[in-house]
Order: sequence, then structure tokens, then C-alpha cells
Amino acid sequence: MSDAVTLAPSSPTLFLSDADVASLADWRSAVAALSDAYTKPVSNAMVPPRSMARGDGMWLRSLTAVSPSGGHMGCKLIAANTRERRASYLISLFDQRTMALRALIDGNRVTGLRTAATATLALTLLAPDRPLRVAVIGSGFEARGALDCLGAVRVLHNVRVFSPTPASRERFAESFRHTMDIAAADNPEAAVQDADVVICAARSRDESPVLRGAWLPPGVTVVSLGSTLPEQREVDEDTMARAACIVADMPEEVEHDTGDAIAATRAGVVLADRLVSLNALAAGRIVPRRADGDIVVYKSVGSALQDVVIAEMLLARAVQQGVGVPLPASISPVAK
Repeated sequence: MSDAVTLAPSSPTLFLSDADVASLADWRSAVAALSDAYTKPVSNAMVPPRSMARGDGMWLRSLTAVSPSGGHMGCKLIAANTRERRASYLISLFDQRTMALRALIDGNRVTGLRTAATATLALTLLAPDRPLRVAVIGSGFEARGALDCLGAVRVLHNVRVFSPTPASRERFAESFRHTMDIAAADNPEAAVQDADVVICAARSRDESPVLRGAWLPPGVTVVSLGSTLPEQREVDEDTMARAACIVADMPEEVEHDTGDAIAATRAGVVLADRLVSLNALAAGRIVPRRADGDIVVYKSVGSALQDVVIAEMLLARAVQQGVGVPLPASISPVAK
């Protein structure tokens, strides 16, 4: 028999559906929430490495974090079946004081929100303070979110997009023409030429790099979003070698668990002395450029801190606006 005493939950657990998340979220608020979080002290213990259980053609990834706001801690679970091309995302939020399960949130849209908003935060800290010339490599979900978010926060001079399929890059460009000067490029080198910012959110079918360092103009900021596992490639070794500074949301995971960094290390590129955390950048503890012509890379694998911070923002708005479904039963904390 246990000596634990079950405590009554202080409030019902709130469930937020994907539609709820869509109604509550906007780019500027997401970037602001992440900016506030990343300027606060964040220890490695608060955002431990992710874990992944693998089966035959399936995996379950777990990302956990304690928010620096002092409000919540949480976990995002991603269940994926690669053969069936299906995935589910679930975020749980616990009150840091009472341990009550405050919310269960469909994390599908949150993943796209936090990826794009964190990339935009990095760009606000790294890119020049002027209307930006942007190159986008890729035309999928992540590329669309990153450009949409950046356009909501920064003034864009022009945008050039490349995707291997002409119809895809034309559709992508057409979908943004009502809000910005955008055109499709015939090849990635043409898209990158004279860019202030390169958003790379694409991988080739054979996992060969889609961005070459030889193409990069001086002073450019490269954002790499599309390669997050050892077997995935997006930017080549020369891109990593030319970077004066490599900013990462999870530096250890970027260095040891992404195909781009692994390939660069094998080629003799030393990363450790140039690899810094987004937290250090946002808090003003590092200077990413010593000269205007320095190239800087932001490499993202995603972080539970981002998921939990966005989830906290969504929960606060849901409570304020009366959105979501209070669950009839929940997990009751126990006194131990």
C-alpha cells in the first residue's frame, strides 16, 4: 500500500484541438513569447536531450522542458509511422507548483508555429536591420511557415524561391504575391545570389545537400530547418566551414545528431569553437559577427522549450477567451 495522498485538482484539464490552436495563435505573439523565454536563464537540465523509441517503420519521440517563466513544465510526444505516412503530436502541460495537469494540446500546428517563430527570432537577432532580400530553398510546409512568419515581423525587400519541381515553386510564389515581391528562381544558386537571408527548408530525395557554401554571398545569414536526424542532409560541409558562427537551438544535438554537422566533422571542419546556443545569442552573451562580411548559420532541430513556451501562450489565451474543452476527468496530483 502507498502512503501517497490524492489531491483534488485545482481546475479541470483543458483540451485544445488543432482548430483551437489555429484560432488562438499568431506569428507576432509566438515570436514575442519565444523571445521572452530565450532571454531568461535556461539550463541544460531544463531542456534535456530528446529520446526516441524505434520500432519497425515507426518511432515515438519525447521532448521535455521546464519553462523559464515559472509557470509550467511539459512534454511533447510525436508518434510516427513512416510506412503509413501518419503522425500524431500531443503536448501536456503541468503546473510547476501544484503538478496539476493543466492542458492537453494537439501539437500538430504547434510544431510548425514554434519552428517558424524560433527561426524568425534568430533572424531578428542575426540579419541586418533593413528590408531583407530573402532566398527560400524549398516549397513545403516548413518553408511556407518560415517565410510567412518572417514577413509578419520584418520588412522584406524581395524574395526568390527555388524548389526542384517548377510547378511547386511557382505555386509557392503565387501564394505570397499578394503580400510581397516574390519570384521563382530557375536554380538554387540564382535564388541565393545577393541574399541577406537564406531559408533552407528542403532535403533532396537522396539526402545530398541542397545548399552549397560556394554560392553564399558575404554577410548572409543561413537558416537550416529541414535536416534534424543523422541520416538527413541539407547544407554542405562548405556552408558549415564558412560560418563565422553557428547558432543552434540545441547545440549538442546539432553537433552530434544532425547529418550536416556529422558530415562537416568527418571532413575536418571544427564546429565546437563556433557553435553557440540561441539562448546565449538572445541574452546578449555572444557577438555572432566580427565583420559585416561574416556568414552566420542558424541550425535548428527543434526544442521542447519552444513547444512548452508556445503551449503556455496558447493556454493563457484559451482561458482568457473561453476556448477549449474542459475534460470531465483528469490526473489528480498526489502528496508524497
